[in-house]
Amino acid sequence: MAQEVQIRGAGSTAKIRDVIAVTLLTFVTLGIYGVVWYYKVNREMADYGKANGKTDELGTSPGTSLVAITLGALVVIPALVSIYRTFQRAQALQRITGASGPINGWLGLVIFLIFSPALWGYMQSGLNSSWPAQTA
Repeated sequence: MAQEVQIRGAGSTAKIRDVIAVTLLTFVTLGIYGVVWYYKVNREMADYGKANGKTDELGTSPGTSLVAITLGALVVIPALVSIYRTFQRAQALQRITGASGPINGWLGLVIFLIFSPALWGYMQSGLNSSWPAQTA
């Protein structure tokens, strides 16, 4: 279901996941898959950032992002800030790798407001275009 791609300069891999599967699994598992997915994509971006000197743009701590959307959701603001910053990281990864078709922030906001599990799928679509581009 997911294809693994070696992250250039890092000793780890990133996954190209099915966009529909990310959305549906997040919905069907009542968000549990979404939390796991969130940690993994933040780790993948952090690994790429560390390997390529882009930690300012791609983050360093996927655990902090995870805590913000789980425990921080009780206060609401930390979760929203973390989601916003993760979206920005996905956009930055697309820009850095030269991936085509960058994800749109306004469209992401509309998706989040209408059906939030679909936002994970939308972010994954941007990441899916970035990982093959970084190996080229």
